[in-house]
Amino acid sequence: MDNSVSNYTREDVYNEERVEKLAYHYREILSLLGENPEREGLLKTPMRVAKAMSFCTKGYEQDPVEIINSAIFEEEYQQMVLVKDIELFSMCEHHMMPFVGKAHVAYIPNGKITGISKIARVVECFARRLQVQERLTVQIRDCIQKALNPAGVAVVIEASHMCMQMRGVEKQGSATTTSAFTGLFLKDTRTREEFLTLISNQYR
Repeated sequence: MDNSVSNYTREDVYNEERVEKLAYHYREILSLLGENPEREGLLKTPMRVAKAMSFCTKGYEQDPVEIINSAIFEEEYQQMVLVKDIELFSMCEHHMMPFVGKAHVAYIPNGKITGISKIARVVECFARRLQVQERLTVQIRDCIQKALNPAGVAVVIEASHMCMQMRGVEKQGSATTTSAFTGLFLKDTRTREEFLTLISNQYR
């Protein structure tokens, strides 16, 4: 058996003109930082970074409402739908450094539901942009509210920010929690408490 033969093929699609322009500027950045972009270890780095940044900001090219609209179903279910522990990777717009964590998203249907994976895709869409955690939380909430018109939406995000841990105040292990609610999650204390209990550590 020929172990050199692989069935794996990686195919990444990028805007070639944009990536070339980004790579040019990253070469300049390397020089300004005191590096030699022509040395062996850095020859392909500008292009790699350009592609990585294109991937990390691909959310600008996606419509989160359309993501939900692609899988909407009529359903009489009227209890909470919760998708928790959604992995989240984003970049702080102030320092362009990563923040990572988890999103917990719930809604109470009002005649319509969406595919569960679409909730995670909405989180991904907004996270793959330059962000602040506060805005990200509200954008996810408002998108689901707009697309489904449910009786209520709840979003909680817990994240660690590299701009606090790698630079500046350098506080390791710190985390930031943000929340945003609509409808019954705002008006009904018991509904909000049920959501918060379900996402608490004892249920993970």
